[in-house]
Amino acid sequence: MNATLVAVVLSLFSAVAYAAAAVAQERLASRTSDSGVVRLLGSGAWWWSVTLNGSAALLHVAALKYGPLTLVQPLGALTLVAAVPLGARVAGRRVSAVEWRGTALTLAGLAALLVTASGPAPDDVLSVPEALAVAGITAAVIGALSRPGTRPGLRHATASGLASGVASALTQTVTVAATDRSGPLLSAQVIGVALLVAAFAAGGLLLAQTAYRGGLGAPLAVVTLANPVAAAIIGLALLGEGLRGGAAGLLLALAGATVAARGVVTLSRPVPEPAQLPTKEPEEHPIAAELSEEEHPVAAVLALNPQSASYEPVLIPRQPAPAHLTPL
Repeated sequence: MNATLVAVVLSLFSAVAYAAAAVAQERLASRTSDSGVVRLLGSGAWWWSVTLNGSAALLHVAALKYGPLTLVQPLGALTLVAAVPLGARVAGRRVSAVEWRGTALTLAGLAALLVTASGPAPDDVLSVPEALAVAGITAAVIGALSRPGTRPGLRHATASGLASGVASALTQTVTVAATDRSGPLLSAQVIGVALLVAAFAAGGLLLAQTAYRGGLGAPLAVVTLANPVAAAIIGLALLGEGLRGGAAGLLLALAGATVAARGVVTLSRPVPEPAQLPTKEPEEHPIAAELSEEEHPVAAVLALNPQSASYEPVLIPRQPAPAHLTPL
């Protein structure tokens, strides 16, 4: 089977698993205002989301073995596409027309990116100094975005996307280096970069959990956009990856990225609630308004008015109780 096709299929399964994990994290975040690590460790729902994220990460690692970052990372946008119907199903509603339009735009943009990003299996890796430099710069940016006191939301989502993107780039280095038969399986390079991968993956997971306290749509959209941007920059600048087709391929990739971004933004918009008809307080009949409390009607019937030859409501006033039933 073609290596590019294998990478695409594995990325699809990975996106579905990531989407299920995001929905589980959002439901957990909506039930609690405290996302502390100790509290999360005692939650079964949290461990379920961790399991889903771990499965998705393994599929993602396998995809990076067969495809370059510029191909695999944009397919991560399918996480948002898969999360839309999953989130709607969990919320007990139908997918809206806006969500379908956003899905179509995202898929169209990804199709254009796949045409230009399809390339041979990766064979270049980050050196230890390059990996440390990338990790240091990313950690500084994440620290600035998620500094203490920052309101949970899109800043944490951006930091989560950057952490996940860098973790993917470092994962590719570990995968290629570990499977290179010309060197030892567990070299110092593999072990050191693997520790960085674990740190950024865990950080991205916790940052996403914090971001989802503000809802699923917009934070997941930002995570989905920041992730491939960070990974693509590393792939193009440090791993020697490129786009097919020369200048025309670059223009097609930019157009596809624009369309996909538009689709992601469309999917991030809040779903409008079903319109509710305004309620009107019942008005008191004019005849009833003139009656005292003792005379207030107990029923209303329709009677034929001989003058207008139409049926009109007639109020039956309250009758006084018989004398033999009058309380002493």
